[in-house]
Amino acid sequence: MSATTLGFAAWAALVVLQPLWYLWWAPPAGGDAGLALAITLPPLLLPLLALRRGAKRALLWIGIISLGYFCHGIVAAYSEPAARAPALVEVALCVLLTFSLGAIARRRKT
Repeated sequence: MSATTLGFAAWAALVVLQPLWYLWWAPPAGGDAGLALAITLPPLLLPLLALRRGAKRALLWIGIISLGYFCHGIVAAYSEPAARAPALVEVALCVLLTFSLGAIARRRKT
């Protein structure tokens, strides 16, 4: 599996994780799951606009956006015991995405 394919797979998994997390796995306590999805899904879908300019450019934008999701996952894992599992999955996907971007950059450099 190429690094680009791995990066896009991690991105797709992040997109799928958000509804699973907020609607089924660990709904917000005392909050609205629809609002949580309205906040978390649009930034992940923004890189779709960059796909016209090339897959590598879209993947770069995905990597930049995933930094916020990495931070969110760390905070959620630490502060919300009920959401620890999906939060750690989110962190793992962001790390996988970052490593795939690093592999793409390293391959381009050589």
